This record gives sequence, structure tokens and C-alpha cells, in this order.
Amino acid sequence: MLPPFLRQSDFRWFFAGRLVSLLGSSMAPVALAFAVLNASGRAGDLGIVLAAHMVPLLGFLLVGGATADRVSRRTVLIAANLGSGLTQAMVAALLLSGHYSLLAVSLLTFLNGLLAAFTTPALRGLVPELVARSDLQRANSLLATVTNGTKVFGPSICGVLVGSAGSGTAIACDALSYLVAAACLARLPATVGATAAAGADRSPLLRDLREGWAVFRGTAWVWPVTLSFCVVNLVQTGAWQILGPQLTEQLSGEAMWGFVLSARGVGMLLMSTVMYRLTVRYLARFGQLASVLGALPLLALGMRMGAPLLIAAAFTAGLGSAAAATAWDTSLQEHIPDGVLSRVAAYDDLLSYIAIPIGQLLIGPLAQRFGGFHVATAAALCYAGVVLLPLASPALRRLPHTSFDRRTPSAAQAQTTEDPGIPVVPPRG
Repeated sequence: MLPPFLRQSDFRWFFAGRLVSLLGSSMAPVALAFAVLNASGRAGDLGIVLAAHMVPLLGFLLVGGATADRVSRRTVLIAANLGSGLTQAMVAALLLSGHYSLLAVSLLTFLNGLLAAFTTPALRGLVPELVARSDLQRANSLLATVTNGTKVFGPSICGVLVGSAGSGTAIACDALSYLVAAACLARLPATVGATAAAGADRSPLLRDLREGWAVFRGTAWVWPVTLSFCVVNLVQTGAWQILGPQLTEQLSGEAMWGFVLSARGVGMLLMSTVMYRLTVRYLARFGQLASVLGALPLLALGMRMGAPLLIAAAFTAGLGSAAAATAWDTSLQEHIPDGVLSRVAAYDDLLSYIAIPIGQLLIGPLAQRFGGFHVATAAALCYAGVVLLPLASPALRRLPHTSFDRRTPSAAQAQTTEDPGIPVVPPRG
């Protein structure tokens, strides 16, 4: 029997839009990489284009979160998808017409990154408005299954499309996916996504950001996890993206890296499916413990393990990553007030990801100085240790999963004197 949220047309339209958009987005990085490299022949151009997307994404996340809390999230998502579809269509037109320009493609990619900064916080805030609190974990696990499934199959589909029709055509398909997603979201009633905006006045943006920061900083279980993943991304992302393929090639050959990534993707897909049924009393604690598994592939590389153990480690890491992501999204949506959820999510994303470029820049010199295998081992051990530190907080360890006990109707009633919980958001005006 289908759960109630899958029988609701609102969620089905939202789900359809996410499916189409994610499939297009999973193809875009592969298509863009081939497009820029084939058109320019310079790897430096690709680096500039990728940076042009990341800089506005990080720089405008807080503005995106504040906007999603003061304007209808449905409206934000429709506008962002339409804008992204337009920018990608213009990139495709440049490539298909043979008029590639680094400046033009970078500017369009910058706009696309800017729009993505508004999309992510709005998505995190919209799900609780479409499903009941008791169904949040299942809804998030279903969305995670789609996300991970597109990550597994999207790049392969894109490879075939690029080989047969060209990278410009693949980017045009991504543009079309944004437009289809916007059309699906437009089918949602105007009242959906307007909860946060219903009582909003025209208070200054800085006040909204300060209010979001106050909730983020004052929620005793949120900021320790965010800070831990800031350090994790500092030590892990560069090591995995840069040292991962190099060390794997040294140990098992060039082709093995693709199998390692596929194994991780399969693990994520499997666990996101399992999370649809799995219910635990302390979901946030479970997700944080599962995060430790993400250190295994780097540890396997650092310890020079063979291909079977490396693939098994990547698969296990995928399991942990999917469990942690679903647990975290669900916990935020269950316990953070709707009116400030997008802003808290934006602070969480920004502080979690801001260290990634630093880690990417440092990993090369560190590997040259200490050796790639030693750096990978150190990164794995730091990863495992840092991700466990937030569990020292009783607020995180004892944070209840509201759908585990249906007698707990709301996050506010679940708080105890031992759980500092959420500070009350002061009324606007």
C-alpha cells in the first residue's frame, strides 16, 4: 500500500520535477567537461568554467536561504529552473553553432551557479510542506534514491549521448530538463511553498540573515555537525578527487577508478532504498555514526589494499553516505521551524562546503611533501575522528526521531531539559 504522500498529486508533481531535473543535472558535468575541452583544447578553460559555477553557488547561498524563507518556495524554484534552463540553452547554442567563447560560457555558468544557490535552500524547505512530519524520512529516502540513481546512470547515458550526438546536444537536454521541471512545479497549488512567506514583512535582508544565524548557532545539535563536516570536506574531498584516481591507478590500473566510483554509487542507491523502511529512535545519532564509513575508501588506498577490498570499502562508504544524508535532512526538517528552515540549511551548506577549495589546493603540495599514500591514510583517520566528535553533545545523541514514536506530534513537544533544542524565533516586526 502506498504511503499517503505518494497518493497526493502535489508530491507526485514535485517528485516528477526532481526526477527530470536530477537526470539532466547528472549529465551536465560530463557534457560540459567534454564540450569545453573539445572546443578549447585547454584544461585551464575547464577549471575556469567550473570555478565560475562554484563561486556564486557558495557566495549567494545565504541570500538564497533568506529568499526561500521570505518568498514562496514554489515561486523561487520555478524561477530558478526557468533561469537555469535558459542559461544552459544558451551554452548549448554556443557549442552547437561553433561559437565557443570562454568568457561567454563562464558568464552563463556563473549565472547557473547563482541560480543554484537559490534552488538548494528552497528544496530543503519545501519538502516539509508537501508531506506530514511522520513521512519525512520516507520522502527524503525516496528523493535520495532518485538522486543516487541518476548519479549511477546519468553519466553513462550522457557518455552515449555525447558520443552519438555531441556534447552540445547533451547540454541542450539538460536545459530541457530544467524547463520540464519548472512546468511540473507550476502544477503545484500557489499555496504550496508559501508557508514561510505568509507572515513575512519587508524586513531587511540582513535582519533575516541574523535571525537565521541565531537559530543555527543556538541549536545545540546543528552547528557541531556542520563544523565537523567542514573539516571532513577539508581533508577528504581533495584527497578523494585528486589522490583517489592517482593512487588507484598505481595500485590496480587506470580502469579500476571507474569501478570504485560505481561501487560507491551502488552503495548509496541501495542504502537510500533501505532508509525508506528503516526507522530508528535516534535518527540523527544513527546518521552521524554511519558517516564514519565514508573514511574507509581513503583508508584502503592509504593502506595499499587490493582492488576487491577497495571496491568493498567504496561500496560500504556509499551505504554510510546515503544513510547520513537522509538522516540529516530529515532531522533538520523535523526540528527546525519552517519559517527559518531554508536559512539554517543555507548556513549548514555554506559552512560545510566552504573548505572544499582549500583542501583541493593543499592536497597536491601535501602529497609531494609526505607521499600520497601517507596523506590518504592521515585524511581517513582525521575524517573518522572528526565525524565522531559531535556525538559528545547530548543534544545530538538524544535528539528524537519524531516518526519513531507517533505519540510525539511535534519537535517542540519532543524537547526536554536535557535537549536544548531550537531557540524560539522572535516574531517579525
